[in-house]
Amino acid sequence: MVGGIVRDFYEYDWKEAQEMIPIVPKQIFFTKGVGFHKNKLQSFESALRDAGIEKCNLVTISSIFPPECQIIPRAKGVKKLEPGQITFVVLAREATQEPNRLLFASVGLARPKNRKQYGYISEHHGFGQTHKKASDFAEDLAATMLASTLGIELDPDKDWNERKMVYQVGERQFVSRSTAQTARGHKEGLWTTVIACAVMLC
Repeated sequence: MVGGIVRDFYEYDWKEAQEMIPIVPKQIFFTKGVGFHKNKLQSFESALRDAGIEKCNLVTISSIFPPECQIIPRAKGVKKLEPGQITFVVLAREATQEPNRLLFASVGLARPKNRKQYGYISEHHGFGQTHKKASDFAEDLAATMLASTLGIELDPDKDWNERKMVYQVGERQFVSRSTAQTARGHKEGLWTTVIACAVMLC
């Protein structure tokens, strides 16, 4: 009987099943969090709780924002989550046990103004950047990577239009946004973890 189960498993047409059920997120929300604990893993769990996504089974992915995907507020998105739900996230994460060390995590989104085209989500994390610098860099990175996937060369310093608040290369315009979490390492040496993520809802 066991052999029959194994045979059936390998004979199943997984490729056909995947073609029948494409997983394309319809909605997305952005969230962030910070956590402190003597154990590194528990500081991460605390950051997830702060972000409102601790009850999900998270699957990290990269990095395409689907065409016509709707961006919804964090509060609305969190209400849609179920305990144990398999949840796809683009996740930036950083941790330290060094007191007062500045750490950050940020995710940025860049997408064409035409919502029928896909966008790009970037992750950025590390040490020593302020909230604004981490946010700006994540957006620049997302715009640059999106341009690269489209075969376009983009210089974020030169191609940012401050008046229109868009990246503009020729006739193409990209809009952007980001979320970032910064923190100082706990003064008593507890693990400090910061996260920022884009949560996709199918």
